Formats: sequence, C-alpha cells, structure tokens
Amino acid sequence: MELVIEKINQLKGNISVPGDKSISHRSLILGSIAQGETRIYNFLNSLDCLQTLECMQSLGAEIELGEDNFIKIKGKGLYGLQEPKDMLEVGNSGTTIRLLAGLLSGQNFYSVLNGDHSIRKRPMKRVVQPLRLMGADIWGREDGQLAPLSIKGSLLNPLQYTLPVASAQVKSALLLAGLYAAGETIIKEPLLTRDHTERMLSLMEADIMISHQEIIIIGGKYLKGTDLFIPGDISSAAYFIAAASMLKSSQIVISQVGVNPTRTGIIKILKRMGAKINILNYQLKSNEPRADLEIEYSELKGIEIMPEEVPFLIDELPLIALVATQAEGKTIVSGAKELRVKETDRLKAIVSELKKMGANIKEKEDGFIVVGPSKLQGAACESYHDHRIAMSLAIAALLAEGKTVIKNSECIDISFPGFENTLQKLISF
Repeated sequence: MELVIEKINQLKGNISVPGDKSISHRSLILGSIAQGETRIYNFLNSLDCLQTLECMQSLGAEIELGEDNFIKIKGKGLYGLQEPKDMLEVGNSGTTIRLLAGLLSGQNFYSVLNGDHSIRKRPMKRVVQPLRLMGADIWGREDGQLAPLSIKGSLLNPLQYTLPVASAQVKSALLLAGLYAAGETIIKEPLLTRDHTERMLSLMEADIMISHQEIIIIGGKYLKGTDLFIPGDISSAAYFIAAASMLKSSQIVISQVGVNPTRTGIIKILKRMGAKINILNYQLKSNEPRADLEIEYSELKGIEIMPEEVPFLIDELPLIALVATQAEGKTIVSGAKELRVKETDRLKAIVSELKKMGANIKEKEDGFIVVGPSKLQGAACESYHDHRIAMSLAIAALLAEGKTVIKNSECIDISFPGFENTLQKLISF
C-alpha cells in the first residue's frame, strides 16, 4: 500500500490517540496469569498487540475482545497455562517474543516462539543469556542469538543481574521469569527504562520492591486480576506533537495521553528545542499517569542529545531527526546504536529518506547530525516496512513542497491503526 500526502499549512483541533502499545502487551500477559478477572479498557487493537493476544490464547488463556477495544480475561493463575499445540507466532513484535521468552521459561511445558523475517534477524541473546543463568532451557539459531526460540520450561533459580544494555523488554522478561523463581530476583539497569511492567505488577499485588534503577521481585506470589485503564500512547501522540510544533499557526490538543516519566523524553527534548507544550488535567489511573497535551507552533533550535537521554525517547528518534531539519542550527544525537537492531536499521533508514527530501543530515555510527532549517521536497520514500519510519515520513510530507509517496505504509497498523484518519481530523478542521 502507498500513502500519498501533500503539503498543508497548519493543524487545528482536538484528537485522541490509541492505547499505549507497551501497556497493552503487558496487560494481556499479566492478566492471563493473574487470579480472577482482568478488564482492560482502551486496548491497542494493533497488529503487534493482537499477536500477543493470539499467543496467550494459544497458551490456554481465556481472552475476549469486545467492542470499543475492551478486553476481558479470565485469569489462569501463575501455573494455569497450557502447552501450545503449534509454534507461537509473534509476527513483527519484539516485545511479544522477548517477554514471552521470560514467561515460558518458568512453565512446565515445551514451546517454540517464531516471528517474521524481521524478528528472525533481531538479537535474542540479550534475553536468552540471563534466562539461562536462571536455569532456563532455551535454544535458538546461533546458540540462542536468533529466533526461532525453543523453550523447555523448568524450575527457575533467582538471579542478581545488571543489564549490560538498557532494555525494558529484557528487564520485563526477567521480571516475568522471576515470578516463577524460588527467592529474590534482583535486576539492576544502567539507565532507567520504561517501567510499565513494574507498575502493573505492583497494581496486581506482586511481591515487588522498586528503588532507583533496581527492582526486586520474589517468586511464587499470586497476582490479582484488576481493571486496567490504558492511556493514549505517547509514542503515537509524538507525531502530532512534532507536526503542530513545526507547522505555523498550528494549535492542537491531544487528550488522555500517558505521561509516565520514563516515556516523556520526547516532550522534554522538544521543549528544549523550543516547543510550546502544556500538560493539562494530570491524573493517575491504573498506576499510570496521564494528561491532556496542548501544543502550538513555535520556532525551534538545534540541540545535542546525549547517550543517557536516548532510552527515554528510543522510539521517537527518527521523528527527532525530522524535527531537527526544521530547527535553527545543529542537532547531534549520540548513543543510539540500538536503533540499528529495530524493525529495520532506523538510523540508516531515516537518514536515507530525509536526504531524498532535501535534508542536511549525516549518519553516524551511533546517531546522526542534522543542520537546519531545510526546505523539504516531496519524494518517493520507502518505509522499510517499519511503522516508526513510515509515520515520521508522513509528518515530513506535511512540510514538503509537492507530493510525497510512502511505500509499504500498511506497516503503520503495527502500532497505530487509524493514523491517517486521525491526521485528517486535524487537517480538515
């Protein structure tokens, strides 16, 4: 599918964005192994999250997907899952394969996790290695470096482990495995990463203690089903925040967006660049903070983004590259090598496509350098089958003279079904 977008003058109006992708994944997994009923509101009905839903159903979880993205789960308890009859297919979802690797390591049955061609290229040793240290029996191609992953569930030992690379997915996998270990599993992270798993485990009354960059979980404690109200995904909202900041005379409001401190790096960075973003109606619901965001156009300036800031805006860095093309001066991003092992090599992809549109951007080994502002021109762009690249280019197209064609744009449904319709609401206001 091709997405064709032409230049516009401004964005105006009020919108909401779909539920948070990270929280939606975790709600399905934890709801399935909790006792009692879990009701999920504003679930993200996207391709990635539906892969997790189907995997959990294949493991015997009773999950009903109703109208208005409402989910009801009859929890099976920690030890109520069943051996799947076939391979568990995760599609394009790195969250699904890594989190389920942790969950399945503690079961009393055999399972295999597989995915699409992109997943089979992505690094799995970072999660396989610490799980093996807990006593998990996991095999994969190149000694567990690559999927498919074959897992023979077993009794797990507690672990004290410092993550060599900041990764919320690896951290979450170890926390899930820690639920099945006899004793205290202690996880330390070099840099703080998104903490949705810890927050949800606390809400479900797990035996968990959280301090700065250290989490302790004690295995064997049953989880309690609950009501989960999922906020709008800030990574999805980011595209409209950026667009309104760059297009003159724009003013928009995005309602009920998650503003978890481990996810608001994009807001902090854009504010440092000069963006006008107001946080309104803040509240805490289901142990996750949310708020309305009010954004209006502002003149932007280039900044330097340091390696310690990268984990807080890892999904938004391709979008930051675009914003930098409209900012006065130089923007430098370092410490973002992780972008090379996402759905595609996002550093190479975003630099290549923005260059096509006339941006002054240079790829580094661990980031990029942009000198702005640049006048962008419409072009035929490749999404690389990566939803973050496709949506970043769609926003670039709003600024570019002429027509921009984004190839293979159907990948946007991985995280943001309805993206084009939401954008149209602000254009046609």
